[in-house]
Amino acid sequence: MLVAGAKSHVVSHQWIREAAEHYVEPEWCSRRLFEVEQFTGTIQDPSCGFGRVVDAARAAGHAVFGTDLVDRGFDGMLPPSDFFEQRTKVDNIVSNPPFKLFKRYALHALSLTSGKVALIWLTRTLAAARWLEGTPLAAVYYLTPRPSMPPGHVITAGHKPGGGKQDFCWLVFDHAHQGAPVMKWLRRDGGAK
Repeated sequence: MLVAGAKSHVVSHQWIREAAEHYVEPEWCSRRLFEVEQFTGTIQDPSCGFGRVVDAARAAGHAVFGTDLVDRGFDGMLPPSDFFEQRTKVDNIVSNPPFKLFKRYALHALSLTSGKVALIWLTRTLAAARWLEGTPLAAVYYLTPRPSMPPGHVITAGHKPGGGKQDFCWLVFDHAHQGAPVMKWLRRDGGAK
């Protein structure tokens, strides 16, 4: 009950942590990346989950395939596999990886690719990520407005979350890149500035 003169407040979502770090980005995040970044060759998403990156890449005209540690019902996924055991080389990797394994994931992706690696990450972690200095980081795309990235079980339960409380970005590594990375805003409704 709201008492006259009292201020209302917003209750933020507190979800149960998802097994295997399966968190789902809004579809616009991948769609917008493929509108501003060029990829040559095949793309793999090693943490394809529900297939949002794969679907966006395919819609942008790319040859793409998805793999994951767990089968989450995406029809376009190859049989489940552990990305860290993968030794097969690929042209590009684009993914929303488990954040608690991010550095290991990024470095492994770089060891497998000849083109680009694009990964979603928490923006707040960038300042302390000194290991990035030794990588071919070419671009950082800050996602705006803040996307809500709930656990997969929230999506499968039919909820449509919004009002994200954390800032996310795409980190794009390019094996051909030299020099400092560019920083841009990637807007949901168009434009990268």
